[in-house]
Amino acid sequence: MAIEMKVPSVGESVSEVTIASWTKKDGDFVKMDEVICELESDKATFELPAEADGILRIIAAEGTTLPIGALICKIEDSNNNTKDSAPAAAAAPAPAEAPKEEAKAPAPAAEPAPAAASKTIDVVVPAVGESISEVTIASWSKKDGDSVKMDEVICELESDKATFELPSPESGVLTIVAQAGDVVPIGGVVARIAVGATASSAPAPAAAQQPAAAAQAPVEAGNSYAAGHPSPVAAKVLAEKGIDPANVQGTGVGGRITKEDALKATPAPQPSSAPATPAAKAPAAPAPVASGIEGRISRREKMTSLRKTIAKRLVAVKQETAMLTTFNEVDMKPIMDLRAKYKDKFKEIHGVGLGFMSFFTKACAIALKEFPVVNAYIDGDEIVYNDYADIAIAVSAPRGLVVPVIRNAEQLSFAGVESEVVRLAVKARDNKLTIEEMTGGTFTITNGGIFGSMLSTPIINAPQSAILGMHNIVERPVVVNGEIVVRPIMYVALSYDHRTIDGKDSVSFLVRVKQLLEDPTRILLGV
Repeated sequence: MAIEMKVPSVGESVSEVTIASWTKKDGDFVKMDEVICELESDKATFELPAEADGILRIIAAEGTTLPIGALICKIEDSNNNTKDSAPAAAAAPAPAEAPKEEAKAPAPAAEPAPAAASKTIDVVVPAVGESISEVTIASWSKKDGDSVKMDEVICELESDKATFELPSPESGVLTIVAQAGDVVPIGGVVARIAVGATASSAPAPAAAQQPAAAAQAPVEAGNSYAAGHPSPVAAKVLAEKGIDPANVQGTGVGGRITKEDALKATPAPQPSSAPATPAAKAPAAPAPVASGIEGRISRREKMTSLRKTIAKRLVAVKQETAMLTTFNEVDMKPIMDLRAKYKDKFKEIHGVGLGFMSFFTKACAIALKEFPVVNAYIDGDEIVYNDYADIAIAVSAPRGLVVPVIRNAEQLSFAGVESEVVRLAVKARDNKLTIEEMTGGTFTITNGGIFGSMLSTPIINAPQSAILGMHNIVERPVVVNGEIVVRPIMYVALSYDHRTIDGKDSVSFLVRVKQLLEDPTRILLGV
């Protein structure tokens, strides 16, 4: 009986692949999980492993372009094939030669390893969102040849929207296929696991190639991280700073370098007279001084997937929208007086603080209902209107700018909004936001005031049509009832897509937000 092998799904946006090369010939005897060919899509190249032991029968030649799901080859059962005697005979000497190569290895039990593992499974990149076709391997939390347990985190993956952990689907011995920093398509193989095997019964060749790692394995077997070893997040932070983990003192369990250790770490001074430093081994190490002036250093760092996506989208918005910005000012005294009077009682009852964001979110939700075009967006030659307010809040996270969404903000109370803001902000800080929590917003609020910005023109968060920018609060002289008084004033800015929103609607929207903020009782009464 022959097994048909078809082109696997490698991502929602990939509809066909090209056979780049065959690593095995027609009629060759192949083993399960042995790579038989390389497939190439418009985004990446990946290997296709055999699905069973048997005789390979090639159907599609090199250079052929096939759709996803098309038949690429067949593997015939060697037990029912009269031609299998030659391949079997050719394959037979391999196990006999292996002990000769491994005779110097201290573990004579390496030969029975296949018997210890019932099967080998592929660990593939799972689907993480409709718009995501590839991910980057941020870091491995396990080493090649390590024993792993089911659901134990083995690596950290990074998409253009979020970072997430990849757990092991089974217990066994890990074989790493894709290295840290590699870009892998959805469905691509990142590792393989010999199910049921243990590190002591792992294949000897890996140990022969890496004797130092094998010698250290028993020491680290009881701990996921050795002393001085950074966690995945800490390793990423140190790499971005260009700091060698060997120069950082870990405060975690067993001397592990935690995220906090990495954030506090500072690069060591680089004397111009030193020919080399430990940091030179890191990918983000400073480049040699080119100007000949002491103390001047240039270095290159690879952009993260998130930063590349931010760069592309910001440029696209500027090029593809007719973006304008209108400004106004808000007297924050009424809100500040209200917060000063009730903030303690509010926190006592609801368990969260009463901040400015809940007032702005509720005011925008009301104004969006009154000016639905500000809550709409262009899709092709149509305008899509939303009868709900999913308001996104721009948050500065360690990895960059992220925009989680407060769902149905128009239905939430002040306490509900504040609870969501705190929950999403904490998840953003810890890089735990999911794709669902960052997609589908209809309007965005960004607060540059927390960094001291007095005035700015925020960029629209596509495909949305508008974004509100908050700024710092400064005491300024203003005229009230014919008298000059000092009031806490905040400048607000509304950037909008003029293709969708006319000047009258944009200005009226911002004036309505100002009116609600300067008289917050209107928000409570809905007037």
